[in-house]
Amino acid sequence: MFRLHRLSVLLAVTTALASCQSLPGSTPTFADPHADARPIAWNELLDRPRETATARIAFGEGEQEFGELWMPEGNGPFPVVAMVHGGCWLSQIPGTILQDYVAADLRDHGIAVWNLEYARIGHETGGWPGTFEDIADGMDHLRAVAGDYPLDLDRLVLTGHSAGGHLALWAAARGGLPEDSAAWRAEPLIPSTVVTLAGINDLADYRAHGPGRCGEPDTVDSLIGPVEGQTRALMAQVSPGSMAAIAVDQVIISGELDPIVPPVLGERYTILAGARGDTVRHVVLPDAGHFELIDPTAPAWQEIRAVLVEALEAE
Repeated sequence: MFRLHRLSVLLAVTTALASCQSLPGSTPTFADPHADARPIAWNELLDRPRETATARIAFGEGEQEFGELWMPEGNGPFPVVAMVHGGCWLSQIPGTILQDYVAADLRDHGIAVWNLEYARIGHETGGWPGTFEDIADGMDHLRAVAGDYPLDLDRLVLTGHSAGGHLALWAAARGGLPEDSAAWRAEPLIPSTVVTLAGINDLADYRAHGPGRCGEPDTVDSLIGPVEGQTRALMAQVSPGSMAAIAVDQVIISGELDPIVPPVLGERYTILAGARGDTVRHVVLPDAGHFELIDPTAPAWQEIRAVLVEALEAE
């Protein structure tokens, strides 16, 4: 019965994500080639041709333990954006390819990209702690990658989209994990800035108040365990919204028309984080849905790229 229930949830999630279709928007600030079909769905994004990364590099023995490196032309050293793809933490939804478009765009603007894969719900080691261990190890492996490629890790920004926004923000916050945590690492690679794109930044809030388009609350429970086990101690290890103050600058970006992670969730996280002393700001992009935030042809991405460049130049 549990497997049938999970299958029905996964099918519902996939259908809901694919159904995020067009709503009318205002005139963009540049010639948007898809202006008459905004917001788009993930399948519409993936229908377009994609470029390929410079290299695929393993950071562990698992099938999902790899990152894809996108290197600009030139000698470097290059600033780095490390990114985590979304997809409701589910193995049934496409992985790193969701980020190929913006990875190529950043590469073409002189920025190296480390696009992480990780075990998700449905993979053998997906969920807590395996998903989080993959993110920790993948981020820390950038030090080894920088030994072979001209990367400037003093100019590093983390970003992630949707469920990947949760994981990118968690990666920036993990320096505060207790040493007995399965995801604790002795010398974590921590950036000075993290930018979440439609990020699920507070798991408890999303579980309780998400619109259901990502299969919540069931997906949250599949990620971290059943609700009766979601103790304060566990939540402080898995959810940025429940962690101690995060000593990393945070930019929380939402699409005004996002039906999957509505901007009110970003606003509530921003208030929560500000109250505990974080440096955090919330940006709501007009006429943008969920997937415009990872579509380099969308006006929203032009603003997001500017935020990432500003953060890299400030370091």
